[in-house]
Amino acid sequence: MSAQPDSLSWRHALLALAVTAVWGSNFVIIHAALEHLPPLLFAALRFAFSLLPAALFLKRPAVPWRNLAAYGLLVGAGQFGLLYIAMNGHITPGLASLVVQTQVFFTIGLATMISGERVRPFQVLALIVTLAGVGIILHHTDKTTTALGLGLVLVAAAAWAGSNIVVRATPNADMLAYVVWASLFAVPPLLAFSLAFEGWPQIRAGLASADAVTWGAVLWQAIGNTLFGYAMWGWLLSRYPVAAVAPMALMVPVFGMGSSALVLGEPLQSWKLQAAGLVMTGLAINLLWPRLRARLAAVTSLPLPPSAR
Repeated sequence: MSAQPDSLSWRHALLALAVTAVWGSNFVIIHAALEHLPPLLFAALRFAFSLLPAALFLKRPAVPWRNLAAYGLLVGAGQFGLLYIAMNGHITPGLASLVVQTQVFFTIGLATMISGERVRPFQVLALIVTLAGVGIILHHTDKTTTALGLGLVLVAAAAWAGSNIVVRATPNADMLAYVVWASLFAVPPLLAFSLAFEGWPQIRAGLASADAVTWGAVLWQAIGNTLFGYAMWGWLLSRYPVAAVAPMALMVPVFGMGSSALVLGEPLQSWKLQAAGLVMTGLAINLLWPRLRARLAAVTSLPLPPSAR
């Protein structure tokens, strides 16, 4: 078996950039769908279209049903259910795309509690820097970004982290098929919650008012965000080391905040830029420091040339 290359080729770097652009700009598309659909119904429709018709063509991955069920519940009712509720008037799309990336630190914390992984000093520093950015957002809450919205997105990030831990239990699974079949367990609770909390009159009104843009946004959640995004990201991870691919995820909030500003006119005040800088610096420290330290170690361990001895 040939060794994996250390860095992305320019074509594959462009592919990774396309995935992050889809994932980042998706927050604007979510905003468009929420103009008509109640959030829990919207989430249920997203996973329904992720499940069918793809499940008819993709074989169920060879993982226990309990893993699929846990992942579907965490990602469906947890991550996206709460994220959509938060974005329904409680937080701006740009800030949502930024804050949800704190899932990195929730994942580290859960891994520490469950499997006893050791937290390293650079991870503590990264968390402190990121929390400083979240603190700036909390300090500037207003009618467009509320404390409730910030809290819901943080809980959504924690649910995302929980799904990451579930996936780690079956590292060799086909991730695209995994996501598709796990959607089977996301749809029923989301529909039940929608009926319980949003009610049939609101559901009926949302479906009746949905236009082509709304249904396009729903389909994009399933096809662009889920099927294309996860398939291509998984394909890249199968061909390159994680350290070569993962840093590209730093572009998601860049596209998220940029598209929200361009399309929706979300203002980028200085405090938002400061918060974004701190959160992304924390993420960068967590993602890039091990790779940088390995390179520094390699450089310092090189033997001196004869002329320098």
